[in-house]
Amino acid sequence: MARPGLRRLGTRGPGGSPGRRPALGAPASVPYSGTGQPGGVRGAGVCKSRPLDLVFIIDSSRSVRPLEFTKVKTFVSKIIDTLDIGPADTRVAVVNYASTVKIEFHLQTHSDKQSLKRAVAQITPLSTGTMSGLAIQTAMDEAFTVEAGARGPSSNIPKVAIIVTDGRPQDQVNEVAERARASGIELYAVGVDRADMESLKMMASEPLDEHVFYVETYGVIEKLSSRFQETFCALDPCALGTHQCQHVCISDGEGRHHCECSQGYSLNADKKTCSAIDKCARNTHGCEHICVNDRTGSYHCECYEGYTLNEDKKTCSAQDQCALGTHGCQHICVNDRAGSHHCECYEGYTLNEDKKTCSAQDQCALGTHGCQHICVNDRAGSHHCECYEGYTLNEDKKTCSAQDQCALGTHGCQHICVNDRAGSHHCECYEGYTLNEDKKTCSVLNQCALGSHDCQHICVYDGSASYHCDCDTGYTLNEDKKTCSAIEEARRLISTEDACACEATLAFQDKSLDDILEKLQANEYGQVHR
Repeated sequence: MARPGLRRLGTRGPGGSPGRRPALGAPASVPYSGTGQPGGVRGAGVCKSRPLDLVFIIDSSRSVRPLEFTKVKTFVSKIIDTLDIGPADTRVAVVNYASTVKIEFHLQTHSDKQSLKRAVAQITPLSTGTMSGLAIQTAMDEAFTVEAGARGPSSNIPKVAIIVTDGRPQDQVNEVAERARASGIELYAVGVDRADMESLKMMASEPLDEHVFYVETYGVIEKLSSRFQETFCALDPCALGTHQCQHVCISDGEGRHHCECSQGYSLNADKKTCSAIDKCARNTHGCEHICVNDRTGSYHCECYEGYTLNEDKKTCSAQDQCALGTHGCQHICVNDRAGSHHCECYEGYTLNEDKKTCSAQDQCALGTHGCQHICVNDRAGSHHCECYEGYTLNEDKKTCSAQDQCALGTHGCQHICVNDRAGSHHCECYEGYTLNEDKKTCSVLNQCALGSHDCQHICVYDGSASYHCDCDTGYTLNEDKKTCSAIEEARRLISTEDACACEATLAFQDKSLDDILEKLQANEYGQVHR
């Protein structure tokens, strides 16, 4: 929702409501400090910081670079230097946030400046995201509690929060900031660089020109510490708590003040107490969407989210939040009817419960991949297809075709590769070898021992899977190298015309056969199988 424009930096009375500092250049009722600083600037004996329950809410998302985050911590430490720290004085807590929120330390954790500054120096950035609304809600629910060290209403100690950010909130801040202000927390908003000014206004207390700050870089944020020093310096009844205002004490300078009332109230005749007013409840406002009561008994109209107020300041028109870039969607913003919108994700992602951010999905597990054989998940929610062994991926990157591994030479067979159906293969061995258990390599086998030699009489194993055939005594090996014929039969076939030659030949053959048999029997020639 839109809120009134900026005014100026201000102070807050102990009653918990915002107030104003003296106008720049106004005469100061503070004597010269003797340190070269005019009255009104804090120095020894010049002023004392009023007691506060002060919570810093600092943005440490990824857009804040390490050196810039160090500047933020220096800014926080410089403000701490200007305060009187102690259980009875100012107490300080720090809430660190990005997409998550972490309370670095509570109001009751540190009671002196040195331990506070050491704790600030040790703070480290969190991660991505800018959940400003969640950070304010956490500060309200967990940091500003009596259990965490905040002082109760009877103590009349102001509750102050300073939020520092350089981005646009990724959640709703308007309503949570309004609840924080209504609970008595005074909100200061400090924007840096890319910070969204409208979001700063939504978060800050009124008057906005006293509670909204903007600097172009983190390099100059430290200069704002002097502005907060002036704000937190107690010089008047508002800061001292002697004003008796029921709601808001406004410092007018030179020790003067006046009382005002919170939104929806009017100041009574005693100029101190307040009575509730509600123009919107009377239903005479004419606002199309929302009527908002102002302090002075007047009201203004606002529109529902996704709408903008027309020039008549009463009616509303739907706006295109997707085009305005205020949607907060991580991936895709889709306009709906009546000025609303919803977020969607890129292919391969699903929408998270926050309805804005996206997470990568496992398309392989979902069964939507279209791969014929194997689906393999890649990073960032994508996937690719692969094929079983013996297949190659086709051009469509989804289907597979069988490949000839034997021809490709990738089979690993020692002897013979044999293609099977469906792109597979098996290994075989040469004759005289047998396939080992690994189904790829081969070992020599003894065909003589196996009985697969076909020798009629004797099988002689030669090693390396080879063998030859021999015959029994009185026989000779035929030309087929396997069968045998009796020697007497051979003798009858020899011509008897040359008796001397025949007798000499037979005598030589008898001697040769006798020598062979003698060697076989002595196992000097090889292994003999009959």
